[in-house]
Amino acid sequence: MRLVRFRFGDRIGTGVLDGGRVRVLRGTFFEDPVPTGDEVPLDDVRVLAPVLPSKVVAVGRNYAQHAAEMGDEVPAEPLLFLKPSTSVIGPGDPVPYPSISRELHYEGELAVVVGRLARRLLPEDAAKAILGYTCGNDLTLRDLQRTDGQWTRAKGFDGSCPLGPWIETELDPADLAIRTLVNGEVRQDARTSDLAFGPAALIAVVSAFMTLLPGDVIMTGTPAGVGALSVGDRVEVEVEGIGVLANSVVPG
Repeated sequence: MRLVRFRFGDRIGTGVLDGGRVRVLRGTFFEDPVPTGDEVPLDDVRVLAPVLPSKVVAVGRNYAQHAAEMGDEVPAEPLLFLKPSTSVIGPGDPVPYPSISRELHYEGELAVVVGRLARRLLPEDAAKAILGYTCGNDLTLRDLQRTDGQWTRAKGFDGSCPLGPWIETELDPADLAIRTLVNGEVRQDARTSDLAFGPAALIAVVSAFMTLLPGDVIMTGTPAGVGALSVGDRVEVEVEGIGVLANSVVPG
């Protein structure tokens, strides 16, 4: 099932994607997700970021080849950092190139959407807290990541976390193809089977010290092939079984 958040006229709604139509829900994906009986054509709506999380928890160096290209190894425990809610934008939204940086990089990722409150979950129970999966782009100001030491500016700027186009709830994340394209050229090409820490393991680790709320997002890390973007570039993150998240870079 594909869950979509959309704008139709002056209304923002949620629904279930059924072919080329959206079956409208009365509430959200987490509260009162009851079909109203109304339907709207997908072509008539603007698809938005599928959730507005209270926080995005992201993971560094979770693919061995990406760790190697950054001159590091996969850590013994997940390397975690936060992206604020204001970093989230949706499919088709412009990515502002911040004036504080000269090195904006793409990082295509599988993103996990939390479906219920998760606190101190055992690894064997963590998967039950997952609502579904979407595409994500952990945009990074690489020069500031190097100079700052900590990653608040490099990873948390406005527009640094495109998500979408929807949430796929019926998906096995164990071995999915993930690609990132810039202006139609493949830059990243990997499989989620190469993840050092998978979605359920990450939720167990994070929920051990931080409560995850419905709608929160876990970014699972990026594979090798990261690189620079310029104003005017179009970046696409494609995850097998989900779809394509596309955004273009504009002056900040």
